[in-house]
Amino acid sequence: MKKENRKEKRGFARLLALTGCRRSLLVVASVLSALSALGMLVPYGAVYVVLRELLTTGSAGRQPDAGLMVHCGWLALVGLAAALLLLYASLMCSHVAAFRLLYGLRLRLADHIGRLSPGFLTSTSVGAVKKTMEHNVEKVETFVAHTIPDVVNVLSTVVFMFVIFFSLSLPLALVCLLAVVVAFALQYANFMGRRARSFTKAYFDAQERMSASAVEYVRGIQVVKMFGRSMFSLRRFHREILDYKTWALRVCDAYEGGMVAFSVLLGSVVTLLVPVGLLLLQGRPHDVALAVVWLFFIVMGPGVAAPVYKLMFLGGGTREIDEGVERLARIFAEQPLPEPATPQLPQTYDVEFRNVTFVYDRSCRANAAPALSHVSFRAPQGQVTALVGPSGSGKSTAASLIPRFWDVTGGAVLIGGVDVRSIATGQLMQLVGFVFQETFLFYDTLYANIAVGRPGATRAEVEQAARAACCNEFIERLPQGYDTLVGRGGVYLSGGEAQRVCVARAFLKNAPILVLDEATAFADADNEHRMQQALSHLARGKTVIVIAHRLASIAGAAQIVVLDGGRVVQTGRHTMLVAEPGVYRRMWQAYTEAGRWTLSTQPAAHERTSHIKEEKQ
Repeated sequence: MKKENRKEKRGFARLLALTGCRRSLLVVASVLSALSALGMLVPYGAVYVVLRELLTTGSAGRQPDAGLMVHCGWLALVGLAAALLLLYASLMCSHVAAFRLLYGLRLRLADHIGRLSPGFLTSTSVGAVKKTMEHNVEKVETFVAHTIPDVVNVLSTVVFMFVIFFSLSLPLALVCLLAVVVAFALQYANFMGRRARSFTKAYFDAQERMSASAVEYVRGIQVVKMFGRSMFSLRRFHREILDYKTWALRVCDAYEGGMVAFSVLLGSVVTLLVPVGLLLLQGRPHDVALAVVWLFFIVMGPGVAAPVYKLMFLGGGTREIDEGVERLARIFAEQPLPEPATPQLPQTYDVEFRNVTFVYDRSCRANAAPALSHVSFRAPQGQVTALVGPSGSGKSTAASLIPRFWDVTGGAVLIGGVDVRSIATGQLMQLVGFVFQETFLFYDTLYANIAVGRPGATRAEVEQAARAACCNEFIERLPQGYDTLVGRGGVYLSGGEAQRVCVARAFLKNAPILVLDEATAFADADNEHRMQQALSHLARGKTVIVIAHRLASIAGAAQIVVLDGGRVVQTGRHTMLVAEPGVYRRMWQAYTEAGRWTLSTQPAAHERTSHIKEEKQ
């Protein structure tokens, strides 16, 4: 069974299985393309009849049949016109099939990536996913719309030509067939051998890595310019470009010898036909019919090279599409987080971490260091629970486990006593509102960016949420107000403004559980107080989990959970934690000292004293 499934999911058949595309239009396109190839050979048949008439009547001393000549001319014209019409119809069918397949593939790919855990993008670069969604999918469209009808047309042309050849002369047909078979055998070994397959995979891997590095380079262009560095200072990007160049040259070098042999063999068809034809005529010097056939082979024989050349190039495209399908299949093979068989809904909204352990790299779980280790705490409903700790202590990781961005490695995260893994994903997302530390706005209007929080909301509700998040002041100053575009072709918001738009989304969603990951990090001093008031209003009656580095903002929290090294080291209120030795008191002391810190070009007092002592000595 496993072998059968593997066979079913290879090459183009695998692509059709991935997209669920029906083959009817492609079958029609292939049939029309084959008929078009037959129509294209009608003029050659007319040429043969004309040659036979001219040589036969010339050797007999008679005038050729003018009516037959005209009839052959019309027949050639009609055959050519019919072939072009059939080819047009074939391409129309293949393009419709390609666009349907492309539509279905992009929707399914986007839907599948949307259902994957964010952990997928921690092990796969954004550039690689972007290349697959754009470049590889576009290659699929080109393959279906053009390559399939072209392959069928070329194969049909070659088959029909050899049927004609063998019906006219076995020895001359065998000469043509031998040249084509040997040329193809060389090319097959050249392109489809084990060495070639490894070369092709390495080439596409290098291309993917270069694409990923290019995305990283563009994203970091401001840093590059600020420090006056050229693109070559980004060693990884430079290295990936050189690596891609190396593999591209290796592929060219590997294919060069076979391509030369292929071209020489196909180009020597006439060279082989001339001596063989002369040998045949030497034994039958007065056989006019044989002379006509020989001349026809000399005229039509080189015509075999054109479709065979085209078939070879199309074969290279087929190899490329195989590699693209493999990369698409690799994304589809990633499994989304499993949905519960019998979904449950919590009746209350307190959040509990029960002996939670979490490891990011599941592939080497035994050796990987856990981001969280045996974490247990309870965030009561209607109260604020703050997560604090040094950088890398696991605060954001813990928060991301609540809406099940990842599944825990051990233990359980519960909402109202129900394991989040037992809640349907759609329902879970309705229960949790999340304001991320890193804001993201779509290339759309401000209204649409806020309405993401609840797509069915009225305009009045959207504007009310914006006012609650202190967005209305800067929005009303914009030329188009809420209908102003954000990003390309529109306005660019400051970090604080963008974060307030994200808070407005949370207001609009009005979920019973609210997670704030440094929600006021980019707010200026003027607006931070108002945003804190807005968040306090939003948090009423909700289970609120706050991640904060500004400890003063969470001093009034009902509970503070202190994390260090992925473990809970302290739990309590601000006054209690400050009074006892530990991580929180050290953090509070550092925070208060930082508040008194000033920037100066003069050395500090103790530095000046030390310098004076050195001078006296």
